[in-house]
Amino acid sequence: MFNNIEGQRVPEVTFKTRRDHEWVDMSSDEIFAGKSVILFSLPGAFTPTCSSSHVPRYNQLEPLFRDNGIDQVICVAVNDAFVMAEWQLSQKADRVVFLPDGNGDFTDGMGLLVGKEDLGFGKRSWRYSMLVRDGIIEKMFIEPEEPGDPFVVSDADTMLEYLDPSAQKPLDATVFTRPGCPSCAKAKGLLRDAGIEFEELVLNADYTDRTLRAVANAISYPQVFFDGEKIGGAEDLENWLAQDVRFKQRRAA
Repeated sequence: MFNNIEGQRVPEVTFKTRRDHEWVDMSSDEIFAGKSVILFSLPGAFTPTCSSSHVPRYNQLEPLFRDNGIDQVICVAVNDAFVMAEWQLSQKADRVVFLPDGNGDFTDGMGLLVGKEDLGFGKRSWRYSMLVRDGIIEKMFIEPEEPGDPFVVSDADTMLEYLDPSAQKPLDATVFTRPGCPSCAKAKGLLRDAGIEFEELVLNADYTDRTLRAVANAISYPQVFFDGEKIGGAEDLENWLAQDVRFKQRRAA
């Protein structure tokens, strides 16, 4: 049974990190003292759930965490500094600090170092998240002790709900475009002007026209989607931005 250690101080360890081409030792005190920090820990870099869900959502919601007084969002894994650096690059997660716990000292101090020898991983971290203020653990979300790799409570949305239940979450926006398309450029400009972050998928680089027909039932460009809802082309987007009540509420908040 994992112990919830809310109210206690984080373990005092030395993290072996890299800065440029040099080794830099960082103590727990340097990382946590005088700061409000969200830390989430996971079994390992480049593993499926960690890469597809855990890290991307924390990176996406980091501005909202900052709005709620959080100084840093930190991802910890029992991996070395080189692996963590490459993983951060591959994830394009520039808002999250990737902190290597290569020897597992911090994770062991948290009481959450577990054996993953059956997968050839050795000792790794159990999945959890926590809110730390000035080195003291205020809140912990520890995944249930179940077989496999449960992921139900340490996610970014659960942490945001704890910090600010009324927070307006960002739209999940995707734009299907094709090279040399003026309407595509217009749609992207509208999104940037509105402060909406989006993912762009480019024809023949990220998908084919068959994909666009299957997803949007359309052959014109661009095609904009918000939160699973098809908005349509550039003019449709312009009308939506002018009329949609939810968007007006977001801008006013």
